[in-house]
Amino acid sequence: MTTLALAATLLVGPVEPTIVSRDQWGAKAHLPGAIPHTIERLTIHHTGVLSNKSRSLEDKLRGLQLFSQREDKLANGKTKPAWVDVPYHFYISIDGRIGEGREWYFAGDTNTEYNPTGHLLIVVEGEFGQEEPTPEELSSLKQLTTYCIWRWRLTSDKIESHKDYSKQTDCPGKALYEFLPALRSHVKQVLGK
Repeated sequence: MTTLALAATLLVGPVEPTIVSRDQWGAKAHLPGAIPHTIERLTIHHTGVLSNKSRSLEDKLRGLQLFSQREDKLANGKTKPAWVDVPYHFYISIDGRIGEGREWYFAGDTNTEYNPTGHLLIVVEGEFGQEEPTPEELSSLKQLTTYCIWRWRLTSDKIESHKDYSKQTDCPGKALYEFLPALRSHVKQVLGK
């Protein structure tokens, strides 16, 4: 990137990716109890289930919200409490489309011991211990992450993953975790930080 291009990006910012809004996917209101927070870092997750090409992003988000807002059993047999909303701020589907999840000014949720307050949470669809992220997912992750780091005035060293904060998980899976150094490098090259 030329010095002039870098200066222009820093002044005006990178292009904001196309994001399917909560209204567009038909989100319900969040439940009471949302915790306001200030974004201090960006944390990458995977959905932890195999990707599904047959469902639209909108349908996946409606289903995730329905699951999130009720008490339910997890695959490991533990009971998950009802959360106020979708646990993540952004959702990237297998085709690379990006959906708005929980409003960014409310802390997300987790089934593990880390405290997501201060974390902007991005989840990528898939079980990346068993499958590879698609090129479309990786492209959208680079674009969204770069935009978010610029938008919240963070630096590339603030990009981590769920397992960097929790010993109870392998999230975001081996394949996506191994992509994180390249993601940080991309953001640093585009933003110079």
